Amino acid sequence: MQRTLPDSVVVLDFETTGLSPQYGDRAIEIGAVLLENGEIVERFQKLMNPGFRISRFIESYTGITNAMLGGQPCCEEVMAEFSEFIAGRNIVAHNASFDRRFLDFELKRAKRVYDGACCCSLLVSRRIYQDAPNHKLQTLVSHVGIPETGRFHRALADAEMTAHLWMSMIERIRRQYGIPEISFDQLSELSKIDKLYTHRYLASLAEGG
Repeated sequence: MQRTLPDSVVVLDFETTGLSPQYGDRAIEIGAVLLENGEIVERFQKLMNPGFRISRFIESYTGITNAMLGGQPCCEEVMAEFSEFIAGRNIVAHNASFDRRFLDFELKRAKRVYDGACCCSLLVSRRIYQDAPNHKLQTLVSHVGIPETGRFHRALADAEMTAHLWMSMIERIRRQYGIPEISFDQLSELSKIDKLYTHRYLASLAEGG
């Protein structure tokens, strides 16, 4: 099935008013790219008005200002549209637990659901790029030599760079271990194992285990 292929997924990123929807934080931007066979074939980017003013810190951090959000649609409207974009696809995000919290929260408010699987590129990168200084997206983009596609902490640019990082990890696994095709589920499993066992796990896949 197509949805098991790791290079045919939606890679997404949220910009938000804070760290947790449980404490009243909301999404202010969603950016996503659709990968088909490792190529970006479609993009989705929308600002959304959270219904209150955002802090100066968030304005500075993201470059998204209150003035920019003033005339934008509400979160529910944007997320209803985005639910169609991700329907039937698995998703990838860098620090996915953060993005998944906001995805589920905002979709629920929009009376939509997402039932696909989610994999964290940050967790996978800790296994594949163990020599990186750290595993923040900006650090990995420099470490791997991925072109910067825009300002960090803007959703679409972060999603595009995460997509390129995701594909770089898949290609490294294929090349280093001679695995012609690794599945999305196997990458999800890799993200959960102790990083000390990365080589053993991938070597077992190469042997057909």
